[in-house]
Amino acid sequence: MASQEIEALSAALARLPGLGPRSARRAVLWLIKRRETALVQLVEALGAVRGALVECSTCGNVDTRDPCSICADPRRDARSLCVVEEVADLWALDRSRLFTGRYHVLGGRLSALDGVRPEDLAIGKLIERVRAGGIDEVVLAMNATLEGQTTAHYIAERLEGLPVRLTQLAHGLPVGGELDYLDEGTLAQALRARRPVG
Repeated sequence: MASQEIEALSAALARLPGLGPRSARRAVLWLIKRRETALVQLVEALGAVRGALVECSTCGNVDTRDPCSICADPRRDARSLCVVEEVADLWALDRSRLFTGRYHVLGGRLSALDGVRPEDLAIGKLIERVRAGGIDEVVLAMNATLEGQTTAHYIAERLEGLPVRLTQLAHGLPVGGELDYLDEGTLAQALRARRPVG
């Protein structure tokens, strides 16, 4: 049996996404074996981040400065704005290095079942950013869920009449995906978005 402190560390790690109790115990044992290197580095990194984390007042990204490194980067195309549900979506899109514009994090998606209303999200702030001018395109990068598409539709309605081009991420078959393993929603979207060959 491990000490209370080690059990508390295991329990804390088990609350992380993708880690259950057994995986957390393995991670703790690995950290204990490398306590002079990995454990010390982890504790120092967690301490540094804990004291420095801020939410960007412009886009809603999480960074160690405000405005965040993306909003402060002069090489970014300020005329193109990509709207995402969560910070994790921003980070995933930015890792691709294909989008060179700026972002806007909503902080979730509309959901009647969960009681999430438009005023619970950063939609009003998005409308203000677009109305302020200087944005030519808004890319709606919502997840391909019912709630995500409802959110995208609501934003599109709110931006109607403003001088901005609205685009949306394509949905459909993933590269390397086999039809037999895809859900009906993905297949339906792929069929609706079909295009001519050649």
